[in-house]
Amino acid sequence: MFDYTGKVVAVTGASSGLGKQMAEGYAQQGANLVLMARRVERLEASAKEWKEKYGVDVLPVACDVTNSDSIKAATDAIKEHFGHCEVIVNCAGGEKGTGTPMVDYKREDWDFTLNLDLTSIFAVTQGFVNMMKEAMAAGKQTYGRVINIASIYGLVGNTAIPTIAYHTTKGAVVNFSRGAAAELATSNITVNTICPGYFYTELTTDTLNSEYFQAFAKQSVPMQRYGHEGELNSVAIFLGAEESSYVTGQAIAVDGGYTCV
Repeated sequence: MFDYTGKVVAVTGASSGLGKQMAEGYAQQGANLVLMARRVERLEASAKEWKEKYGVDVLPVACDVTNSDSIKAATDAIKEHFGHCEVIVNCAGGEKGTGTPMVDYKREDWDFTLNLDLTSIFAVTQGFVNMMKEAMAAGKQTYGRVINIASIYGLVGNTAIPTIAYHTTKGAVVNFSRGAAAELATSNITVNTICPGYFYTELTTDTLNSEYFQAFAKQSVPMQRYGHEGELNSVAIFLGAEESSYVTGQAIAVDGGYTCV
């Protein structure tokens, strides 16, 4: 099970953090990769390392997920290089205005976050689903998988730090995935969401390392710790696999039990 040999997996936000970790997890299963992000020099370094280490083909593609022309250029590059793509993982994201109470939140920060964390997922998913359908019609692939990275904050609120736009976008990503899953259910394309709990990334390290947040996490996370590097990979591999063909429209929390209490 879960042999990705000959399959192509694309990951946005693959230059660092969870996106990079999941991409390497797929490479370990034999997948060829498309690494997408704005910092292409980081993608090129990962591509060189993983080609040598895992013997897979890795295509680094500079892509701004908030720009429609950039997304089209990325899908065109994938068509030219591979001719197909079985899995797209939407992991790019960020937020402006973290820690600002809702009543004081700036409209420009709201618009920025919605564009980056929500509208981009719609745009990337649309482009990749059309490419998947085209490749399936041509007999170049037999299935498609869309995996959207949301957050536990897309399932619940929180009392630790105000993140109103982030809550809004991540909750919308969960239900966007359900809606898209329903529309694509007869196309052999599944759409699912992963909702990570507290993991270290470039955006979260300072917050997670603070004494206040460490005390909060110890109280609120039943496992009393943050997620370790690689602990998201197994869920991503499961959802992207050909064998997971009857799993669609689901939101799976990987959070040490945060959302179960």
